[in-house]
Amino acid sequence: MNKGKYYITTAIAYTSAKPHIGNTYEIVLADSIARFRKLEGYDVFFQTGTDEHGQKIELKAEEKGVSPKEYVDDVAGQIKTIWDLMNTSYDKFIRTTDADHEKQVQKIFKRLYEQGDIYKGEYEGMYCTPCESFWTESQLVDGKCPDCGREVKKASEEAYFFKMSKYADRLIEHINTHPEFIQPVSRKNEMMNNFLLPGLQDLCVSRTSFKWGIPVDFDDRHVVYVWLDALTNYITGIGYDADGNSSEQYKKLWPADLHLIGKDIIRFHTIYWPIFLMALGEPLPKQVFGHPWLLTDGGKMSKSKGNLVYADDLVDVFGVDAIRYFVLHEMPFDNDGNLSWELVLERNNSDLANILGNLVNRTISMSNKYFDGVVEDKGAAEPLDDELKAVATGAVKAATAKMSELRVADAIDEIFAVFKRCNKYIDETMPWALAKEEDKKDRLATVLYNLVESISIGAVLLQPFMPATSEKIIAQLNAPARDYDSLDKFGAYPSGTKVTDAPEILFARLKAEDVLKSE
Repeated sequence: MNKGKYYITTAIAYTSAKPHIGNTYEIVLADSIARFRKLEGYDVFFQTGTDEHGQKIELKAEEKGVSPKEYVDDVAGQIKTIWDLMNTSYDKFIRTTDADHEKQVQKIFKRLYEQGDIYKGEYEGMYCTPCESFWTESQLVDGKCPDCGREVKKASEEAYFFKMSKYADRLIEHINTHPEFIQPVSRKNEMMNNFLLPGLQDLCVSRTSFKWGIPVDFDDRHVVYVWLDALTNYITGIGYDADGNSSEQYKKLWPADLHLIGKDIIRFHTIYWPIFLMALGEPLPKQVFGHPWLLTDGGKMSKSKGNLVYADDLVDVFGVDAIRYFVLHEMPFDNDGNLSWELVLERNNSDLANILGNLVNRTISMSNKYFDGVVEDKGAAEPLDDELKAVATGAVKAATAKMSELRVADAIDEIFAVFKRCNKYIDETMPWALAKEEDKKDRLATVLYNLVESISIGAVLLQPFMPATSEKIIAQLNAPARDYDSLDKFGAYPSGTKVTDAPEILFARLKAEDVLKSE
């Protein structure tokens, strides 16, 4: 059943360096939401990509002795490789150096200038090169950049500005009348109290002090400054045209259903971006979700701290789905999460090897041992079965309710509740004891059928979060394809089906000494 379109985006990754696990968390989070919506029956379009202009990149390319384009081609390639390694199902990977994006940015800039939203002036302030941000003296913290804590320099240059204040009241009204627009609510309060209500300053939207950017076509001393270039990817990537000739795809997909971004760039997505859209006469995205950070040893990951952890290093040891599970399950809804090799090892051994892997392996092994792998429902039911069936069939509703609020970790808990209940059911029914009594053969068959059916339901629900593992479980159980709308009905596994005779270990228990030497 098609429930309509669902357009989801991540922030586009900045091509200054290889992405660490904190950056990678966002694409995996977005992928799990996109896949879940697909499972529910939505027509999903999922866009991600790279942000490739700016002074920081110009300087890094110079250090390396390559052109900025060569530099970003290399880093964009690394980013795409990691997104693909993590098995993410994006539909479009946009680069801000794409010719069609650059052309639209020029047209958007010109249109906003011609309608009086952009004007030429002079910029004076304290400038932070790594953040590419101007700050007033009062915004500095101990004389340093309030975002990254690094040195700032006094700078002044000719620039074009966007009249933010012109649209501020409209934006305040929109936020007040659309409580779902900024999530979690704590982020909404921060935007209103810290930025909108004190009054918006006009925004610098062009620069002349560097060249690596999209030229302003009617004044080529200027390049379009970061946010007017980067943010517009959400519309240019699906065929927006500033002259009014937007594609059918754009008309179908816009407004976005969800912009998923890190909490550090929420201001740009909930203040600048909606105001740009208002100026263009386009609808605003339905929701902007500012997710928390994934920290290492309680601190934000950064090159200068030397605490970067990369997805590919973790995957080499634990595998893709173990890392997907960890970053999705360990991140609270609106507080920062923590990552360490020890924590990943603990989750791998307890949740994945023990609760899930062991359950699947035992169930298949018992089916082979007692019935040559044939799973049959003999109808030998007992009251004990009802609770297992209720947990299994209730999981779809429970997980869906959590996902509707983007509480991904909680949705995974609802699915793992099925696997935990299956393990308890094995302890309660003791199949090995039933196997010793000839007159309990039908009961034993029914117990194993109930287990296989419950695991099948859990495995389908697990697909958005751990796609490869879900596929392996379904293949080993030889379970039929199930659609979302039938997951709350128990008994869809065809009685008489044969499971695999050689179950594959899904997750091996790992030893601390083996894992920690990889760190």
